[in-house]
Amino acid sequence: MNNEASSRVSLLRSSSDAATRVFATILTRSPISRADVARFTGLSQAAVTKAVTPLVAAGLIDDTLDSRRHGLPGRPASPVAVVPDALIAIGIKVNPDELVGVACDLTTRVIASQQPSLSSNEPAAVIDAIVDLVRSLEDELDGLGNRLASIGVSVSGDVDTSTGVVRESTHMGWTDVHLGTELASRLGQLVVVENDVRALTIGEHWFGVGLGTASFAMVTIGRGIGSGLHLNGEVVEGAYGVAGEIGHLPLTSPDKICACGRRGCVEAVAATAAIVATVSAAHGRPLTVEDVVALAHAGDPAATAAFNEAATVIGTAIASLVNLVGPEVVIIGGEAVSNFDLFEERLLAAFAEHAFGTAGRCRMIVRPHTFEDWARGAAATAIRSLVA
Repeated sequence: MNNEASSRVSLLRSSSDAATRVFATILTRSPISRADVARFTGLSQAAVTKAVTPLVAAGLIDDTLDSRRHGLPGRPASPVAVVPDALIAIGIKVNPDELVGVACDLTTRVIASQQPSLSSNEPAAVIDAIVDLVRSLEDELDGLGNRLASIGVSVSGDVDTSTGVVRESTHMGWTDVHLGTELASRLGQLVVVENDVRALTIGEHWFGVGLGTASFAMVTIGRGIGSGLHLNGEVVEGAYGVAGEIGHLPLTSPDKICACGRRGCVEAVAATAAIVATVSAAHGRPLTVEDVVALAHAGDPAATAAFNEAATVIGTAIASLVNLVGPEVVIIGGEAVSNFDLFEERLLAAFAEHAFGTAGRCRMIVRPHTFEDWARGAAATAIRSLVA
């Protein structure tokens, strides 16, 4: 890490808990008055001013804004706001066939984006490809390259964020891959490795739908069926880092074998590959995702039945999740929600059937996510690591 980024990161990491809360509040709610920072953090305005002063001096916070120009209510005052390009983070989403990488400022605005293919899923080959992608993204940063502060990498499966170890990733075919330490050694940067759905949840918590929501769940539909939990203002990882794994709840027939090797998982019937395999078998020929979606929209019985089964199981899994943790909102995302019309009716019916009591009031928001959005989630984890 170069001197400019290093000095700013050192300031953030050596800050008091109060100063960290102040910076995080300003980061996610810019522009904001000091009075509102005090209200959100529970600190006195004097304590907020004390925390803000070194952040302004370091170029992380701007306190020269005019409240009237930024539409802030109340009497004229000088709001504070994060300086977006004071630090840069890179986020990378690892897929079985490609990497999706973005370079973002502190608000997760995408500055540069690349999507190279992977020729191999072997850990060493993927690590080489990630290093090449980071270097290539750095080349696109021009004068901001010296502000690169952290790198977030998201992977599906069981990820130990504290050690950077991917303990198990069915989609990648990995077991106990020390991804974080290998990348940190090669890149000389702070590297955070996170489960992909949890990274997406962190992005929504800090910069999206979850901002200002005390509790929400993220459920993703696509290559896998994933879930992330945001409860009482924090993203939940659980003692073993697998909190919210609804894709592997045993809610379907035990004769359905999941890609993880277990029986009866939600993903065994609801993941994209499972749906495609079912419809392909019914038609006696290999089909693509696009073929299966077109057949379902045309009313093909086998495709319709496959989507209905998937939707019913997902809706039941969401009801189970809501019954257990009681979120205000469930955000349904992932690449497959572009075809949510094929899931919606049966999914909502299954949820309503199994949601207990007032849990049924939980709102659902459908939010399509591109793989670039997933990479922005990885960047959000890298940004959060600077102040968490």
